[in-house]
Amino acid sequence: MIQAPRLPVAADLLPAFAARRIGALAEAVLADPEGPSFDFSRPAGEPALTAPDSVHWRVFKNPVSLYVGGVAAVILELAEPRVRTGVWEHSRFRAAPVRRMQSTGLAAMISIYGPRSAAEALISGVVRRHEAVRGVTPSGEPYAANDPQLLAWVLATTSYGFGGAYSRYVRRLSGEQMDRLYIESAPAARLYGLQEPLASRVEMEALFTVMEGRLEPSPILAEFLTIMRTAPAMPRALRPLQAMFVRAAVDMIPGWTRRRLRLEGQGLRPGEEHLMLQLGAAADRIPLPSSPAVQACLRLGLPADWLYRR
Repeated sequence: MIQAPRLPVAADLLPAFAARRIGALAEAVLADPEGPSFDFSRPAGEPALTAPDSVHWRVFKNPVSLYVGGVAAVILELAEPRVRTGVWEHSRFRAAPVRRMQSTGLAAMISIYGPRSAAEALISGVVRRHEAVRGVTPSGEPYAANDPQLLAWVLATTSYGFGGAYSRYVRRLSGEQMDRLYIESAPAARLYGLQEPLASRVEMEALFTVMEGRLEPSPILAEFLTIMRTAPAMPRALRPLQAMFVRAAVDMIPGWTRRRLRLEGQGLRPGEEHLMLQLGAAADRIPLPSSPAVQACLRLGLPADWLYRR
């Protein structure tokens, strides 16, 4: 078996490495490509769509699981031909992948940590823009971004990806906590127009069964993975780890789905899961003053490190 090359003493010097680099990763993933950064600390006292003691607030504060979970979610989304065509034909991902990732990451943060008024306005704008996202797949199948069936798949894979990445590479979530993650998504899901969002892992497994016959490999999915491995999405010092983060995302895809998507052999190499666990755990202990999670806590009168004590 071919052994992966040993990364330069990163695991040995992890605390110092993490303290210097995790903040840079968070800023790279969440930077606002269109202008000034969003201020999550105001207006003082305004609640978010989800509460500070929610599973969402715990999961989304971690930039390692945020990156890995986001890639895993998009793999599953692009495996569905109608979603794939809509994303590839109506977004700027191929032309400007890093800017698209930053926009998507910032939007997710506003939906979770932002004041409710800002989250509602953001989602309303997305729904309006999605009205124009419609067309026909190469096989002749019609699609529309606001179609409830497609919304259900996209929102469910988001919870699956981010929750699964946190549970696998940061801190194990119990079955009850994973169910809560789906339940907590309901307010945002209804704003997107989905009246009956998933409410448990059991319902997610049932959805996988329903979607099994629809998921398929494609050159677009292969191109997406190549982009995620090679685009300058991470700070320069972390780019040697970027392909490993993508492999960590592939490893999260259910086995039958990996086989169907022809992703076998593209998961983590020997020794890499241990390093991912160290990075994920380190990121979960470092409250970054500029992070949405910390600023949202301050907005609600909580200590800056409140989420990092839990």
